[in-house]
Amino acid sequence: MDLQVEKVDKVCGEIKAPASKSYSHRAFIAAALAEGQSILRDPLYSEDTLATLQACEKLGALFQRFPDKCIVQGTAGYIRTPENVIDVKNSGTSVRILSSVAAIAPRANYTIFTGDESLRTRPMQYLINALTNLGVTIVSSQNNGTPPIIVKGGFDGGKTDIKGNVSSQFISSILMAAPYAKRPVTLNVKGKFVSKPYVNMTLSVISKFGIDFEYDTSNQPEYSSYYIEPQTYECTDYTIEGDYSSASYMIAAAALLKSDIIIKNLYEDSMQGDKVIVDIIRRMGAEVEVSETEIHIKSDGNLKAFDINLANAPDLLPTVAILMAAADGSSTITGVEHARFKETDRVHNCAAELASVGVDVEEFQDGLKISGKPTGGIVNSYLDHRMVMAFYVLGLKIGHITIQDAACYDVSFPNFLEVMDQITQ
Repeated sequence: MDLQVEKVDKVCGEIKAPASKSYSHRAFIAAALAEGQSILRDPLYSEDTLATLQACEKLGALFQRFPDKCIVQGTAGYIRTPENVIDVKNSGTSVRILSSVAAIAPRANYTIFTGDESLRTRPMQYLINALTNLGVTIVSSQNNGTPPIIVKGGFDGGKTDIKGNVSSQFISSILMAAPYAKRPVTLNVKGKFVSKPYVNMTLSVISKFGIDFEYDTSNQPEYSSYYIEPQTYECTDYTIEGDYSSASYMIAAAALLKSDIIIKNLYEDSMQGDKVIVDIIRRMGAEVEVSETEIHIKSDGNLKAFDINLANAPDLLPTVAILMAAADGSSTITGVEHARFKETDRVHNCAAELASVGVDVEEFQDGLKISGKPTGGIVNSYLDHRMVMAFYVLGLKIGHITIQDAACYDVSFPNFLEVMDQITQ
């Protein structure tokens, strides 16, 4: 569907942030690996997280879904071999983390993961290499480092290295499966460590499910090492916090327009890297008060641009790009080369679509230089949920924006339009 967005005057009211997609993925997997029955409160049931949930069911876990909770009977690490290929649709998190999980199945059993056309272009070779060093037999069916991925049961353990500047999901993948390896696992992260907050989120979740780990930086900023001994996930009662990534669109709208809004279910002590969106709009000129479980935003809609490195929050690139495009002055966004390997090449596509709505933009390998005022136009979504939601917010500011193929916001925020309507009435 195409989505026509027109200008609104203000943003106001109280709203609850949707549950975290990143935490929901990890909680579903941890509960599926646990011994006994876990209760997951306030989970997100979106296209991506349901891909993880359904894959975990095929690997042997049992899920009872309710609107406000999910009851999970775990496998205690006794993964079964699926009867068929597992299709995770467009969910890169699902294929990357579950590729390691599938390796803990009995030896000689095979699990095959595939997905849609976009997912089948997502790079996996660094994870394949790291798992091979841990005694896992894992291959790309096309021998090109992308899905479909074939995983043979058997996770020996040992030591392996992985680059820190490609995808934090590779690191999270090994960490989540490591407790069920035959021997202790040592994972050394080499070089610049991007998106580290996502790994910290993974460690937070597995610790709540009883997993112990050791972490060593050896006082070297370019080196991190994780050590996990064989152990069993324990069932638990776990509440999933609100999602700063999804809330970033509400936050951006509140900054760009005249506003007085309270967004609940956002934790002040959250480990989510995208929490930096609060600091970004504050620096741009919005007034923000943060309490333990909510944020209060007031703005006159007049923002100032500045230069920013988003290496630890690449999912914010589309949101921050439209904020900077609508602000006074020019800005340079850096540190987001790894955003080229998301659902789409977000660096290039943000540049192309900003230009299509009248913004003067320059693209370089790890970011964008943005200046000039947007005037409106037609936006290609590239079937990327974050592109749709970011440019929808820009449309609320300037009007006259039409977003093509907009229904894909379902991937992470199924009731996005209803929520935005609620705060712009």
